[in-house]
Amino acid sequence: MGTEILTHFLEAPFSFTPFFLVITLITCFLHFALRSNSVYLIDFTCYLPADNLRVTISNFIEHLHLGGTFNTDCSEFQERVVERSGIGDEACMPIALHELPPEASFKASLEEVEQVLFPIVEDLLSKHNISPKSIDILISNCSLFCPAPSITAMITNKFGFRSNIKSFSLSGMGCSAGLLSISLAKDLLKVHKNSLALVLSMEAISSNGYHGKTKSMLVTNTIFRMGGAAVLLSNKKHDEQRAKYKLLHLVRTHMGSDDRSYTSVIQQDDEDGFVGVSLSKSLLHVAGNALRTNISELGPLVLPYLEQLRYGWGVVHQKLWVTAGKRETYMPNFKKAFEHFCIHAGGRAIIDAVESNLKLQKEDGEASRMMLYRFGNTSSSSVWYELCYLEAKGAVKKGDRIWQIAFGSGFKCNSAVWKSISVPNPEERNAWSDRIHLYPVQTPIAPSLSC
Repeated sequence: MGTEILTHFLEAPFSFTPFFLVITLITCFLHFALRSNSVYLIDFTCYLPADNLRVTISNFIEHLHLGGTFNTDCSEFQERVVERSGIGDEACMPIALHELPPEASFKASLEEVEQVLFPIVEDLLSKHNISPKSIDILISNCSLFCPAPSITAMITNKFGFRSNIKSFSLSGMGCSAGLLSISLAKDLLKVHKNSLALVLSMEAISSNGYHGKTKSMLVTNTIFRMGGAAVLLSNKKHDEQRAKYKLLHLVRTHMGSDDRSYTSVIQQDDEDGFVGVSLSKSLLHVAGNALRTNISELGPLVLPYLEQLRYGWGVVHQKLWVTAGKRETYMPNFKKAFEHFCIHAGGRAIIDAVESNLKLQKEDGEASRMMLYRFGNTSSSSVWYELCYLEAKGAVKKGDRIWQIAFGSGFKCNSAVWKSISVPNPEERNAWSDRIHLYPVQTPIAPSLSC
């Protein structure tokens, strides 16, 4: 009887093969539909120093002459540099550098890291009601300060992250390390599905001042200020609904095989044994070459076909018809690919050079100039302050594309392209909210200064 029932069932019109095929197809569809290879930027926070940490230009100059560290010639050189730097009276320095003489200690740098990173991590996690236990990947970058335990260990200890968190502390990567950290997070998120990544970018300046007399190394004393950013990334499909941006492209360029590029920004001893970071006179030329190399890879990914053809023809024309008075290679119109530009605020000359190389208008560099004016050069976090500025101005619309450009020692040029997938609320409190109505300001045009 049982054999007859089984035979009848197997001979029935219904077939298991099509049924299981449909179930398999549905399962595969749901798997790939719910799985995301995209990287979403849920939100980011920039550190806002207290007003008592402000260092006006006059105060900076006064400390130079009263500190007893520099001779008259070195003090006057730094005075001329800071007056031409494009930095205003609201940029801040850690409390250790307000003292006379400055407290350039390891302890001071530890306190600076805590002062900058602890509040922005707390703010970012609490704002989105995210438990520290939910963070799967933690990356920090700080070039000149590399403590043991590491900065990510400090953050893990403070907030109680999981014991199996994947943490990385990057050092010595220069001002471009912020986007390099995003690149590392992107690669990790490709491997570890359904994960949250927290990226922290800053530079500790408390113990990294230069106390010698070499002018190429004195420049860094004048342009760096305190700051930092925390960025929350996700590859979870459902996070697309609450994310601000989607990462479209990230292109990294490393020119370190060229000696001139390698030594253009380098930490070293001077002839008297003082350690500092030297900026060579060829820095702008090196940065221009790195930028052109970077956009030769980025261009085909973002530019309309007509702009790509014009650029390609320009390169061919220059190589085949070389004359004494040859024309410059055609520079594509990147405003056809991007609505906004966040250029690393390394200094007035860097912003000017990028605008010139890319044939941009002054308004395209507004976020960078205002970032430099209010916060100074905050190293790897500067491009985040600039995006923060654009949001506070209500300039970012849904669908807008943002190009972040960062430069760093090595020599490196890194580009990140983001697409706005929501409408940022300009009323949302951020590092610019308290005085965004005062910007943009007119910054004086000053002559260049040779080192």
